[in-house]
Amino acid sequence: MDIIIAIIYIVLFIIMMVFVFSIGMIRHYMPKRELALVLVVAFLIGAIGGAFFLEPIYEELPSVMSTVEKNVPGNEETLYLDLSSSINMDELKDTLSKTEGFVSFKETSITIPLWKLNDKEIEYFNYVLGNIDSHFKHYNVTKDGKLQIELEENYSSYDALKSFSDWYKLVYGGSISYAQVHAELVVSSSSVESFQQKLLDYGVVPSKMDGPVQNSINNTNSSMLPNYQFVLITGVVGVIVAVLGIYYDSFGVFSRRFKRFVREKRKR
Repeated sequence: MDIIIAIIYIVLFIIMMVFVFSIGMIRHYMPKRELALVLVVAFLIGAIGGAFFLEPIYEELPSVMSTVEKNVPGNEETLYLDLSSSINMDELKDTLSKTEGFVSFKETSITIPLWKLNDKEIEYFNYVLGNIDSHFKHYNVTKDGKLQIELEENYSSYDALKSFSDWYKLVYGGSISYAQVHAELVVSSSSVESFQQKLLDYGVVPSKMDGPVQNSINNTNSSMLPNYQFVLITGVVGVIVAVLGIYYDSFGVFSRRFKRFVREKRKR
């Protein structure tokens, strides 16, 4: 939301509260039984003003907090990527590394979907994976037929997939039709949007993001009230303003008496 629009919304809500205060002040010219009506009207005006003018600003709080974190020097975000093996990884790396704010790009693991495995097949793959490639030291085989293989440092997904694909063709006589490459992209917090756009050009949306910006968004969202509670609170604010208007004269009298008391104390 534009800051000018936000200021206008706040000013409009204040004007509504001034109106509520005025209603409270003219309460003395109404029958006593009208007090409940004044408070109900004040609540409705506060709730409506909150819903129309303050709630849109309230919803922008996570975005505002993330903007603050983006501008803190040295802050970095980690984008977790699930990439199709058909993507030209070298080209993607080159594009990302040339973008301002780039810190690092690392392929962490691959997932190869097969078929639903029985216990015997799971046992077989757990035995054979370590023998296919000496770099396959950490891997997991699930019942739904997914082979998850962690990549060692400086060992590319291309080499890992080629090793498995060659073995698979030799044993099963077929080829792997699809595989997923998991990677971590670390960038400057101020450049996150630029990298998200670069990734979108390749049809990639980060599955998760971690860092000061994302943490601030998560923390703000978790601490925020539901919209209906926020609107109810602004309604209560309207009632409080109306009460201040109703008892404004009493406050004025008390204030004058208090000042007189203080002056007399000083004279003594």
